[in-house]
Amino acid sequence: MINSQSHQPRKKLRFWLVIGLGACILVCLLGPLQVLFNQALLVSQLERLGHSAVCLFVLVYTIATILGVPGTILTIAGGTVFGLFWGTLWSVMGATLGAIGAFLVARYLLRDWAKSRFRRHKALVSFNQAVLHKPLAFVLAVRFAPISPFNVVNFLFGLTPIDLRSYATGTFFGIIPGSLAYTWLGVTGEEALQGGDRLPFFLALGMLTLLSLLPVCLRRNQI
Repeated sequence: MINSQSHQPRKKLRFWLVIGLGACILVCLLGPLQVLFNQALLVSQLERLGHSAVCLFVLVYTIATILGVPGTILTIAGGTVFGLFWGTLWSVMGATLGAIGAFLVARYLLRDWAKSRFRRHKALVSFNQAVLHKPLAFVLAVRFAPISPFNVVNFLFGLTPIDLRSYATGTFFGIIPGSLAYTWLGVTGEEALQGGDRLPFFLALGMLTLLSLLPVCLRRNQI
């Protein structure tokens, strides 16, 4: 009797996740999905919307992340439209919400299937071991590198026993440096295209390169 009662909330969550995921797919199929891959078109669409652009940007970023669509173009476009500070903030919010959604999908819809098929896979085994020791620190370390496959990692974490609070907190703070670098690229790239100073663009590119190489250098030093 107790077991049946404990499974009811999980069944309800699965039901609403299926409904939500289906709605996301339907919106993308009926809507202009090509906008997500066309930076110039995305920027022009956002600029037309005015104040409502923020809500739409965060919503689109969230849905795209849940569906596994890379958010790099969105982040750069956010810098072009909203500027460095607000562009970074809205991108971090959208990416975090999308990461939480993908995490829940993996945990409550795909976990049993994935465990039966990939439970001995090296990546999943190493994730499980690291999560058990230092969950928050591990999420921060994984999220810090912009070159890490963000969408794949979202689902991988959903297959581990990590708690949602550590995952969400580590994701939010861990992706700030990379989001800042990509947003800065959007801001400085727009200035460079308009004939402005190109030095900030190269500084932003250097920051992104440094963030990508830093985890590799730290690993070599540990070895």
